[in-house]
Amino acid sequence: MTKTPLAVVHEVVVNVGGLPLALRMTDQSFSELLKTRYANFLGNTPAEVTFDVDLVAPTLPVGECDTRADLRGDNWILERGDFRAEWNIAQRVGRIRQSANPYSIDSVLRIVYTLILAREGGFLVHSASTVRNGKAFLFSGVSGAGKTTMSRLAPPDAHLLTDEISFIRKVGKGYRAFGTPFAGDLGKPGENISAPVANFYLLDKAPSNSIGLVTPVEAMGSLMRNILFFTEDRESINLVFQAASAFVDTVPVRRLSFFPDQRVWDLIV
Repeated sequence: MTKTPLAVVHEVVVNVGGLPLALRMTDQSFSELLKTRYANFLGNTPAEVTFDVDLVAPTLPVGECDTRADLRGDNWILERGDFRAEWNIAQRVGRIRQSANPYSIDSVLRIVYTLILAREGGFLVHSASTVRNGKAFLFSGVSGAGKTTMSRLAPPDAHLLTDEISFIRKVGKGYRAFGTPFAGDLGKPGENISAPVANFYLLDKAPSNSIGLVTPVEAMGSLMRNILFFTEDRESINLVFQAASAFVDTVPVRRLSFFPDQRVWDLIV
């Protein structure tokens, strides 16, 4: 009798913000694609969570189905048209069924990171972030507000963490911003470094450059509108609200009105 050979399992450990997630698959070409995509963010086990990845045909094109995360007992169910993932909280393992494109994995990782970070007082937020002189500066706003523009205008001694989605962890009494591989309009990943958050800026384009104060209510409202979250689970929502409230109580939040030229960076200290 001829034995069927066992499939070789290829593992890719993606480590963003000190939270390594292991992706295990039998498709070598896809594993090599992921290693290239996350080249500066590869880590080692033990991982926070391990996922087995099965490649399947998408049920709907990307963008034609809402992204959802539902808690059912001990399992998170993460869904969109191009993927469906299950994650057992207690066992810290899961399975992803997705189309063979890295954007699906990007989305799953973002959802999982939001859920992990919420339980430790952190979050992902729509903002560019840059490190300069050992301090991280965040620039937040909706699409078109100027996140990528601020990243392009950054001086040569600034280090890009992201031009799209900032990764924020609570560390001691403060917060640190970490680089991510999730590229925005610049089309390049951030550097795999981190720094304490010095300022959080709400972006407005204007005829001239200025920094203004915002009320705590405005700061909280703007931050909550820009935090990434995908679930209607009440406990998780409360955790995110608490994380956002603690952040605005700790980190200065300012309104940055700017004209798109490099002089705006003279105000960033």
